Amino acid sequence: MQIGTTVKESEPIDHSLPGHNWTVKKLRCWIRQAFGQEVSRRTVSKILKRNRLSWKKCQKVLSKADPEKRAAFIQEFQALFAQVCREEVRLLYIDESHFHRDMDLGYTWAETGKPAWRLSDCPPLKDRIDWYGVYDFCQGQCFIWNEGGCNGDNTCKFLRRLSDWLGPVTCPVVIIWDGAPCHTAKTVQAEAADLGLTLLPLPGYSPDLNPIEGLWKWMREEVTHNYCYATMRKLFDACKNFIDSINADPVQIISRLWPKFDLDPEFEQLLFSK
Repeated sequence: MQIGTTVKESEPIDHSLPGHNWTVKKLRCWIRQAFGQEVSRRTVSKILKRNRLSWKKCQKVLSKADPEKRAAFIQEFQALFAQVCREEVRLLYIDESHFHRDMDLGYTWAETGKPAWRLSDCPPLKDRIDWYGVYDFCQGQCFIWNEGGCNGDNTCKFLRRLSDWLGPVTCPVVIIWDGAPCHTAKTVQAEAADLGLTLLPLPGYSPDLNPIEGLWKWMREEVTHNYCYATMRKLFDACKNFIDSINADPVQIISRLWPKFDLDPEFEQLLFSK
């Protein structure tokens, strides 16, 4: 039975079955329809494993990403990194993220056979903090700041606060960030120029090229996974305390938030074939 080929090259909907994802139950239905045979779940699982197939969470590919622009950025970044190594440039990554008072659900250890319940007081969606974040790649330090929503005016305030946080600098400061409207606004561009900050935009739809995305994931794992905060103040303090704790170990930060120097040809081919 060509179960492996069926799973790799087709979807259930192609065989008059519901949906776009194969499950063992749907494969048993397909085998029944195609061959008139009943097979057990165990048999189907063994065949899938023999075909080097495993059950895993899908990863989204942003089809609007331009592979040529991504390749050009990597080439430019490699030259920039050489300057970083010579201490000719101080490299920063910037991004924004929203942290809600309610919990983000994540994995945890729980007693076998029982659900892992976590209490939530059902906070409204407006109970959130819009963080600006900075990852100083050269120093292995992170900084977060909040002043309401992430818009042009607040981004200008943030850049001024960032300049204070950096203190006296002995080389040019280069900021890598995405093309969000609050980054491309003329007032923001002018503010950055006045502060002596050089802005290097990421290619569109390429969050994987900004290692500070890993900071937000890390922060959620430690701060908001499976925990609902009683007040916004407690959420704010927990986020700040997390940043203070990781800043005590710059090597850990740099190791965990290491930037991408090369592109995966198999992944990039997906973009070329869209």
